[in-house]
Amino acid sequence: MITVHTIPGAFSPHDCDRIVALARSTPPRDAGLVGQTTQHDIRRADLVWIDDVPGAEWVMDRIIDVITAANRDVFDVALREFGESAQVARYGAERAGHFDWHSDIGTGLWATQRKLTMVVQLSDPADYDGGQLQVWPSNTVVTASPDRGTATLFPSYLLHRVTPVTAGERYSLTIWAHGPRYR
Repeated sequence: MITVHTIPGAFSPHDCDRIVALARSTPPRDAGLVGQTTQHDIRRADLVWIDDVPGAEWVMDRIIDVITAANRDVFDVALREFGESAQVARYGAERAGHFDWHSDIGTGLWATQRKLTMVVQLSDPADYDGGQLQVWPSNTVVTASPDRGTATLFPSYLLHRVTPVTAGERYSLTIWAHGPRYR
């Protein structure tokens, strides 16, 4: 249950372009924490919730396919729904975009039911410096592949972060799969 699972090419470069274009077509919100509080020392990014973007319905279909297969093949946790919208985050160097160490389980109806987190790398790694997704599953930090279209999945209770972007901009897609609360 502390596995970090990588799926190269989960989204094609064309799909990544389409998702970034959808995000750019919608005014972003300042990224907050669970409960919508804002603390720029912990998280600094711009967000677009994909459910708010017309024409993005296909993204969720692809997400469901990828997570269903990964759960069947690797995690085998009880999942029952996707109660939250996927988010596209933009981490820009002009703001030293980052998200410090955190887990995705928290207070609130949906945050308590998060079982799996999936982060898809939408940007070409040549377009930015820094911005590494790192997951801390046990005694070693795992750095996710920066390859475009790669999906990184892990249990939502694992600590993870995005290091500050020092040049350019990094886009990623994040979603959570929900299930019964841990007991």
